Amino acid sequence: MPAVHKLLLEEALQDSPQTRSLLSVFEEDAGTLTDYSNQLLQTMQRVFGAQSEMGLATKLLSKQLLEYEKQNFALGKGDEEVISTLQHFAKTVEELNTLHSELAALIADRMVFPMIQFREKDLTEISTLKEIFGIATDEHEAAMVKYSRLPKKRENEKTKAEVVNEVAYARRKQHQASMQYYCALNALQYRKRVAMLEPMLGYTRAQINFFKKGMDLVTKKMDSFLSSVSCMTQSIQAQLDAEAESMRFSQRELLSVEDTVYMPDRDQDPVNRTLIQKAGYLNIRNKTGLVTTAWDRLYFFTQGGNLMCQPRGAVAGGMVMDLDNSSVMAVECEDRRYCFQITSPTGKASIILQAESKKEYEEWICTLNNISRQIYLTDNPEAVAIRLNQTAIQAVTPITSFEKRQEGSPNPDRAKPGGVVASGGAAQKPAVALEPEDLIVPGTPIQFDIVLPASEFQDQNRAGGRRTNPFGETEEDSSSDTDDSLLQQVFAVRFLGSMAVRSGHTQEVIYEAMRQVLAARAIHNIFKTTESHLMVTSNCLRLIDPQTQVTKISFELREVTQFAAHQENGRLMGFVVEGRDWSEGQEEGAPSFSAFVFESNTEGEKICYTISLGKEIIEAKKDPEALAQLMKSMPLTNDGKFLLLESESGDTSNDGAEEDLESEA
Repeated sequence: MPAVHKLLLEEALQDSPQTRSLLSVFEEDAGTLTDYSNQLLQTMQRVFGAQSEMGLATKLLSKQLLEYEKQNFALGKGDEEVISTLQHFAKTVEELNTLHSELAALIADRMVFPMIQFREKDLTEISTLKEIFGIATDEHEAAMVKYSRLPKKRENEKTKAEVVNEVAYARRKQHQASMQYYCALNALQYRKRVAMLEPMLGYTRAQINFFKKGMDLVTKKMDSFLSSVSCMTQSIQAQLDAEAESMRFSQRELLSVEDTVYMPDRDQDPVNRTLIQKAGYLNIRNKTGLVTTAWDRLYFFTQGGNLMCQPRGAVAGGMVMDLDNSSVMAVECEDRRYCFQITSPTGKASIILQAESKKEYEEWICTLNNISRQIYLTDNPEAVAIRLNQTAIQAVTPITSFEKRQEGSPNPDRAKPGGVVASGGAAQKPAVALEPEDLIVPGTPIQFDIVLPASEFQDQNRAGGRRTNPFGETEEDSSSDTDDSLLQQVFAVRFLGSMAVRSGHTQEVIYEAMRQVLAARAIHNIFKTTESHLMVTSNCLRLIDPQTQVTKISFELREVTQFAAHQENGRLMGFVVEGRDWSEGQEEGAPSFSAFVFESNTEGEKICYTISLGKEIIEAKKDPEALAQLMKSMPLTNDGKFLLLESESGDTSNDGAEEDLESEA
């Protein structure tokens, strides 16, 4: 071991600059040693902390390995061998945990504790002696200054003796402090070497002891076990490699398709209109405020007669709506494509959905319509759906011959239980059932919308006049219809279609018009409808745009010859209007008839009942006594009008002006 540098105690009393300079070197070395010792101790404490954490972690690992058996994996069949292997590993890890805990204790005793002792004892002693030495030096300097100021001419022996004694005391104190300080600094040069080597010696011996016990544990107990586990993992890896190759092959096959498969609205397969089950993602519109909405993409599927929805992450789906006897119509909504609305039979509940493509859009509408007819309850629902679809195609296929259909030809509307029931009208059903050709001329065009031209819209806004409807009716002054009418009721409806018919005094013509209009919409994918307000008064029927309050079309109530509501789908209703055909040159014009079909938000029976009451009022006006008797039998409003039920437009219509409402359609 080479010699170390040291401070000479003989020079402590002189306190020369050379001694002070050498002392500063020792002090600098002690300060560096203090900083390094603190950093080394922190590192050693991290090693101890890591080893302690290792012991805790191995204990937790052993416990967690035993928990595998209790997990009850849904796909855990065949894991018995894995469970037994993990239990064996848990026992081994528990033994290793004992070794790790023992190693942590040895590290604390043989590495961390000696370093802490060196820092707290030796380095702290150096710091304390340095402070004492500094204080003694300052006191000696102060005594020497006081001694240097003694007067030369008039000496006071007593004062001089006191100062001399003070200097001697201070010098002795400084001499003692300096010698103690020098001794501690000289001893530190030896102690630091021991302090650096002793902890590492203890750490190394602790690790060697740990490794020896670990080797004994592994070699004596686990050689055969580890070999079997290695063979097991190699077998599993071989199975994984084979499965991975199979999945890569399938992946290449699936990715070899054309890019159109990934493009929305690029479906090449034809639309299947005979589905009775459907599943897929749709966007649903939800209200987030009074006027704000949000769209959510959810997974929808049909189950029996219900529409189900299953959000992402949900274990099972929940019912959204009962589809029995519901109506499905295409709508325009917030400038989005492929939107359709499902409305419950009562009209009180409805949802708006959006499909991803045109094919999905049409298939969803057709599927939901098939389910709403309760086809799924029949013995062979697929065959019934195909037959209904073929019948709908025949219903709108132009007939070039006026020959009668063969006996027994399918007429699905009549075959349904209950058929169609009329809500009003004086005519009775004929004794002999008429064929469709007797009611409607084959190939008759169908009008699916009532469009108000821009010029007429400006005229009505400017002059408030009534538009001339496109069905040959003459314009009459009806400005007082709503003012003088004893009856005034507003219904929210959607116009489905109109067509010319041969007869206006039988309910069968309305039922046949309903069948042909709905079939034509389904075949030609015309699902879009616009909500309007149908105002029924004791003078006329008016179809009003709810946004602009402009009258689209108006009929005199006396021109309505027949009206009826569908029994199976109670929200469907229609009526027949009589006009005059002047094309044949007759003086009075030949009578012509047009059937109009609507879907309402409530029961069609209510609309038919209101029309029937309006006609009764017209007849009662001819006899004042009959009118008075009728007014006594019905409740009246404050202004003397008949009160039937609350208006669907949200107001009981004062002066015929309804509040602007926007239909969800």
